[in-house]
Amino acid sequence: MIPMVDLRTQYLSIKEEIDKGILEALDKTQFILGPNVAAFEQEAAAYLGVPNAVAVASGTDALHLALAAAGITVGDEVITSPFTFIATAEAIRYVGATPVFVDIDPKTFNIDPSKIEAAVTSRTRAILPVHLFGQPADMAPIEEICKRHNLLLVEDCAQSFGASINGKMTGAIGALGCFSFFPSKNLGCYGDGGMITATSAELAEKVKILRNHGSKVRYHHSVIGYNSRLDEIQAVILRAKLKRISAYNEGRRRVAHRYSSLLAGSQVTPPFEDGLGVHVYHQYTVLTDSRDAIMQALTAAQIASAVYYPIPLHRQEVFAAEYGNVSLPVAEEVASRCMSLPIFPEMTDEQVEEVVRVIKGC
Repeated sequence: MIPMVDLRTQYLSIKEEIDKGILEALDKTQFILGPNVAAFEQEAAAYLGVPNAVAVASGTDALHLALAAAGITVGDEVITSPFTFIATAEAIRYVGATPVFVDIDPKTFNIDPSKIEAAVTSRTRAILPVHLFGQPADMAPIEEICKRHNLLLVEDCAQSFGASINGKMTGAIGALGCFSFFPSKNLGCYGDGGMITATSAELAEKVKILRNHGSKVRYHHSVIGYNSRLDEIQAVILRAKLKRISAYNEGRRRVAHRYSSLLAGSQVTPPFEDGLGVHVYHQYTVLTDSRDAIMQALTAAQIASAVYYPIPLHRQEVFAAEYGNVSLPVAEEVASRCMSLPIFPEMTDEQVEEVVRVIKGC
């Protein structure tokens, strides 16, 4: 059996440190906004090269609270990608704003900067690019558009912890960066978790108030807030993994490059690295006209595979009434042909070769 991600093998390699840290946290009984949360925020900020990092309960909450802290509200428009997990658009809706979907680049699967400007209106307040599958979006032209139109730049870094472009880590480029620590992520905890990076102390302080029921001083509430706090035990796990994230990402890149070498000339098109930044391969996503046959063959060989994502957001039922007449042909084409193969830092060359052998045998 080859899984999409092997969390058990990774856990066993750091079991002693994690178990010790969890037991210490249990002994101290400071479970909410405890010392490990504060330490993780400082360590993550240092790793990413940002002045402020605020831990929250999930990646979805990170997106939601970031937009709320920035004042995005009813009547505003936020430009984003249609080819991503729905949380990106959900967060825009949570604050009452309208997602405006712009088609993607056919090679990187990230939002196509050349198509953004045409979508800017008098109601546009922000651009929310997604660094999909671990490859940074092409940020320089997006930054220029934001400057030209006085727009907020918020990064969806849910899949890109440790990726970089133009000398900066994702999450250190826009005014706000939003991270997910879902277990399967490059940096994942053992439950839900998330984080917001902020270039300004003012925005960071707003996020801290929002995550804690709108409160800066206990039992004094200045705004309507939320209950969105990373718990102490998850922070213990993330601190242990953060020490190793560079090695984990290098492991993923090793596996990805091995795949790409072996799959050259086959019936699948390997992922494209645009060379602008460092791709950390949260997913290894290929394109093929034989998706069903390949996935069936992999299943028969007890090898996992998945489709991220089969339906672009503008074609989802929840958005059908509003976006039914919207055509985004590249996202629709990619969604019909994409599939993701197992990838994790501990994956062996033999496992990669077995996956490729099954694919080539179809």
